[in-house]
Amino acid sequence: MKKETILLVLFILAKIVLQYLVVNPVYELHRDEFLHLDQAKHLAWGFHSVPPLTSWISWLILQLGNSTFWIKFFPALFGSLTILVVWKTIEALKGSLFACILASTALLFSVLLRINILYQPNSLDILCWTLIYYTFIHFIQTGNSKWLYFLAVSFAIGFLNKYNIVFCLLGLLPAIVLTKHRKLFLKPEFYFSIILALALISPNIIWQIENDFPVLKHMKELAETQLVHVNRMDFIKEQIFFFIGSIFIIIISFISFFSYTPFKPYRLFFWTYIFTILIFIFFKAKAYYAIGLYPIFFAFGSVYLSILLQHGWKYYIRYVAIVIILLFAYPLIETALPVYTPAKYANDAKEHKPFSEHTWEDGKKHFISQDFADMIAWKELALKVDSIYAGISDKKTVFILCDNYGQAGAINYYSKTKGLIANSFSADYVGWVDLDKEIKTVIRIKEIDNTDYTRDKSLFGSIVQVAEIENKFAREKGTKVIILSYPKIDLAKLLRKERAAGNLD
Repeated sequence: MKKETILLVLFILAKIVLQYLVVNPVYELHRDEFLHLDQAKHLAWGFHSVPPLTSWISWLILQLGNSTFWIKFFPALFGSLTILVVWKTIEALKGSLFACILASTALLFSVLLRINILYQPNSLDILCWTLIYYTFIHFIQTGNSKWLYFLAVSFAIGFLNKYNIVFCLLGLLPAIVLTKHRKLFLKPEFYFSIILALALISPNIIWQIENDFPVLKHMKELAETQLVHVNRMDFIKEQIFFFIGSIFIIIISFISFFSYTPFKPYRLFFWTYIFTILIFIFFKAKAYYAIGLYPIFFAFGSVYLSILLQHGWKYYIRYVAIVIILLFAYPLIETALPVYTPAKYANDAKEHKPFSEHTWEDGKKHFISQDFADMIAWKELALKVDSIYAGISDKKTVFILCDNYGQAGAINYYSKTKGLIANSFSADYVGWVDLDKEIKTVIRIKEIDNTDYTRDKSLFGSIVQVAEIENKFAREKGTKVIILSYPKIDLAKLLRKERAAGNLD
């Protein structure tokens, strides 16, 4: 086996293993992960929150046993494949082995460490952005139209995974127009590749049409509840911190497009970056939406840097680049990953240590990352619901209703009680609720801010709070578990009527 292949395999293995090591065992799954896992039991060509591909991976995880190992494996795999694609891009650019090592080290110790710990569409999204750029580089090099079809397939996979991939093309197309590559629009194969991409994503498009475009509703909700809190200057600043230890490679890549003649044909990637970032800023996008832009630039930057430092005393300076990346690796892991307990982060905040303050989607400052707070107390909730459910004799008439999808998904995942199913009228769960049974008792899970019992009192003869989430570090702290019994009306009939009217969500 060649030395290059051995090193590539070592980087891939290191990436996968590292993703397991940087999460403290005190943390559980993330609230979003529960939703994606439950989608495996309701396969469809689309969902309110995401396209269908995540549910297919969740189905595979379910067949493999639904263990935490496999849940964590797939985002780690997509992260390692991103490194593989960048490595192969460097080879396509005739880069040296040092360039491959430099780029791989930079990606290994970057924001991808944070992204790849969670089972969300983001890991595959970044991989698909990188694949699109990789295939277009090969098209530039060869002029072979097969690469346009590979690009179309990469886009289709990305689209069926996360609609964010559309912004990849929105940035790439005007960059093509701006450069000599605009002649691409005269090729019939370009339009055939578009037809291929549309054919591959058409089942999801048809599903969107049949369901009155849930994606538009989801985007509206996102804009009103989360993006409204996004500060455009914060978006720009976060782009720097994503690859803080290796940002010099990205800067060098930008320079290479204008100062290194062999890279002149790839100058459109610089304009692609500019157009894409401007589009994201205009729409007040979350900063991490743009991460897919960056991996490909490590290929260009690493190749050019290795060329600049290949002779004389400069040859030894290039190893300083790797040292710089490794020096930033420790603070990156310490501040951006859940390696410590919540109590440690709370103590750091009290001492006002750097990076100990975190802004959540509500726009407020907190002492712990929102993602970390979303990985706590789910087992506690499931255990309490299990205990309450066990004490009810007529289990066939029990209905478990949660305020949010995280609660419902966590109970479904961590519950040890066979046949127990938690429901919610949020996100995709609203379409999964089984209302074809008699309901006599409701185990109600309420967020701490949901203190209005007016409706409950009008529907039930008895309302008793029996438990509460006590973990002070959890985002769900104070969530209440309530037993609603002695219904005054036919609850299933009422809920079926409200669902038909579209009032459940």
